[in-house]
Amino acid sequence: MIPHTGARIAFQPRIRKGAFFEAAWRHGCRNFSVYNRTYISGSFSDPESEYWQVVNDVALWPAMGERQVEISGPDASRFVQFLTPRNMDKCAIGQCKYALITSPSGGVFSDPIILRLEPDRYWLSTSDWDLEHWTLGLSVNSGMHVSIREANVSVIQVQGPKSPVLMANLLGEAILDLKYYWWTSVPFANTELIVSRTGWSGEFGYEIYLQDASLGDELFEALMAAGKSSNVAPGSVNQTRRIESGILSAGVDVTSQETPFEVGLGRLVELDHDAPFVGREALARAKDQPLSKKLIGLKIDGKRLAPNEDPWRITNAADQQIGRLTSCTWSPRLEGNIALGVIKSGAAELDTRVRVETWDGSRDGTISKTLFIPKRQAEDPHALYQQSKI
Repeated sequence: MIPHTGARIAFQPRIRKGAFFEAAWRHGCRNFSVYNRTYISGSFSDPESEYWQVVNDVALWPAMGERQVEISGPDASRFVQFLTPRNMDKCAIGQCKYALITSPSGGVFSDPIILRLEPDRYWLSTSDWDLEHWTLGLSVNSGMHVSIREANVSVIQVQGPKSPVLMANLLGEAILDLKYYWWTSVPFANTELIVSRTGWSGEFGYEIYLQDASLGDELFEALMAAGKSSNVAPGSVNQTRRIESGILSAGVDVTSQETPFEVGLGRLVELDHDAPFVGREALARAKDQPLSKKLIGLKIDGKRLAPNEDPWRITNAADQQIGRLTSCTWSPRLEGNIALGVIKSGAAELDTRVRVETWDGSRDGTISKTLFIPKRQAEDPHALYQQSKI
C-alpha cells in the first residue's frame, strides 16, 4: 500500500462552498475534502501544530460540511422521534441531543446532534450522510405533517481550553453560563447566531451556526480578533484529538453493519417509551443478544504511521482476520500510533496482542480501551475562563 500524499481536489460548481470558504482560503487553507456535498476545510498548517493549538489554546475550524436538516410543522416532534432511538420527549427547547439514525435492521446510518429550536422546529446537525433524502423518503408515506429542508447554515467550531475567553470577548460573559449540550441565540451584526456547547475535538468548545452566509467573512475575522489574546489560529479540529477521546466518525468507525451496542453507543437506544422509531424491533432484540462485534482501541508498535485511507485488516496469532482497523493516527502526547477498530467480540479482550496490516507491512499491536486521553468537553467554562485570564 502507498499513501496518496499530495493529492488535490478540484473545485467545481456542483460542490457547495459554505459561508467561511473564502475566509478559510484567505487564512491559508489549501487542504479540503467533500462532506455532505460541501467543501470542508482540512489543515491550515500541519496536523501536529494544529493538534497542539486545540489542546493548549483555541482553534477555529470552519466545518462547513456539517449541514442542518430542518424539520418543522405540527408533527415535527413525532417525526423526529420516528427517526431516532433516543427518547426525544426528554429534549427541551434550547437543548441538544447526540442521537443516532438507525436502519430498519438496527445498523447506524448517522449520528447527528439534534437541536430543538421551537416546539415544532428542529435542526439535525448531520455527519456525512444523505440525511435530507432519507427523511424526505420516510415522510412520504408517514401520514405526518412536516416540512423538511436543508437549512442554509454554515458551522464554525471554536475549540480548545481558551475558547471561553474568545467567546466572552466576542459575545459577552453571559455565554459562559451556557450548559454542555445546550444552545443559545446571540446577536451578531444584523442577525442572530445559534451557539451550542458542543464540538468534535474532545476539548472544551463551542459550535456557531451562521444562517446569513453574507456575514461569513465578518464573523470569521471577528472571531480571530476576539481570540488574539488567546493565541487563536485557524485549523482542523483535530483527527488525532478525536481518536484520543474515543469520538467516533460515522461511516468510518461505525456503519450500517454495526448496531449501537456493538460500538459502545447502547446508551443512545432508549426503549423507555412507546413511540415507534425506525429499527425499534431489531434494536429491542439486539439489546439482549450477545455481541458479535466490539469497538476497540489499538496501540500499534513501531515508528509513526500515516493515517489509513481504507480499513486495515486485524489478524490474530494464527493469521486469521478478526476485524478491521477503522481510524489510525499518531498521538504526540502518547508518542505512539493509536487507532480505533471493530473486531469479533470473542477476540476483544484488553491487552491481547494482534497484527495489523499497515502501509509498510504487518505490525504488532495491543488491544486497549477506546478512551486514550480523557475528554474536556464538560469542564466548567467559568473556571477555564479564569485560568486563561491569569
